[in-house]
Amino acid sequence: MRAIGNFLWFILGGIVMGLAWWFIGLIAFLTIVGIPWGRACFVIGQFSFFPFGKEAVSRKELSQTDDIGNSGFGMLGNIIWFLFAGIWLALGHVGSAILCFISIIGIPFGIQHLKLAGISLAPIGKTVVLKEVAEAARRANAEAAVSAMRTSA
Repeated sequence: MRAIGNFLWFILGGIVMGLAWWFIGLIAFLTIVGIPWGRACFVIGQFSFFPFGKEAVSRKELSQTDDIGNSGFGMLGNIIWFLFAGIWLALGHVGSAILCFISIIGIPFGIQHLKLAGISLAPIGKTVVLKEVAEAARRANAEAAVSAMRTSA
């Protein structure tokens, strides 16, 4: 089912937003200081081409370790991103979602566009993984939290 969804998504418009992500990524690479944002653009552009069966999650949630993307620098990077590119990509995804919601068949595609609009606003500190991996990470984090609560009580 994922393969069919991804194929239809790609053919019916996913290619446009994926290319938009890659275009912004190229611009970011040309500025030299934008290389970290450019790398994120290419990862999320790939996600935008084929989003079904994948999920964007926080790297801290996935690995339980802090890195620069989850720190104050990551937040500053997301603010800069939001001002220069994030708002425009998010508006593109929202516009595409509205077009998808016109038909009943397009509703799942519209929901995916809204998810992509959310990641468009603040991509620093996120990574794209299979849904099963994200679910397993959440389950492991919940088990660790419960274990910590039991030992502290």
